[in-house]
Amino acid sequence: MTDPSPPPAERRRISLLSANIQAGASTRGYGDYVTRSWSNVLPHREKRSNLDALADLAAAFDVVGLQETDPGSLRSGFLNQTHYLAERAGFPFWSHQPNRRVGRIASSANGLLSRHEPDEVLDYALPSRIPGRGVLLARYGRDEDALTVAIAHLSLSPRARAAQIAFLSELLAGPGHAVLMGDFNCECDAAEMHGLYRHTSLRPPEERVLTFPSWQPKRAIDHILVSEGIDVHRRWVLPGLLSDHLALAAELELPAARGAATQ
Repeated sequence: MTDPSPPPAERRRISLLSANIQAGASTRGYGDYVTRSWSNVLPHREKRSNLDALADLAAAFDVVGLQETDPGSLRSGFLNQTHYLAERAGFPFWSHQPNRRVGRIASSANGLLSRHEPDEVLDYALPSRIPGRGVLLARYGRDEDALTVAIAHLSLSPRARAAQIAFLSELLAGPGHAVLMGDFNCECDAAEMHGLYRHTSLRPPEERVLTFPSWQPKRAIDHILVSEGIDVHRRWVLPGLLSDHLALAAELELPAARGAATQ
């Protein structure tokens, strides 16, 4: 009697959230950029309540990528917001990448919250005429079954974004599965994005999910891009005016681990 065939390896599900949190400050209209400009340099109790609301939403996800999280300066009351969110939402693993500091008044970082321990966490400065942009990278697993999650906040200038996307294309061109998420400050079909699709297996989403401005979304500039072989069951935005961006969520299905099929 021959041994029965092994059961097919199971595909892996993962839920992701990407959020530009504006250092905890909320914005309800363009006028707030002027009338509430003080929030860029001063702490306020509303920021803590916004972080608490965000933590309640983030708790439902496996991996969260943050942009414009404050690593501890005057405007946040010297609170490391990534660490605070990790503890509040029950994430056992977190990391952050401070990339812009204005003295002790205002700082900005990319942040990672994770239910699973990454095998490797790296951060890189992105090319920019004005320093202060970066990408935070977490790798789960090894070799062809590895999942690389990159969290980035790109520049406002198309020329700067083109250089940053060229850098990201080189960084994410290797083997394994990849997710690139964050605030891109451009739509997925912008000219500078085409190089990313040519040089990596990342692909543009099939639908536009509007994320900016949060009070009346008209632009899709926050993205969760996945490489070929990863199925996207859905992408959606979370409710709540907790920032000037809406948080973007995605439910993914990863290919079965190749090693599992041979066991």
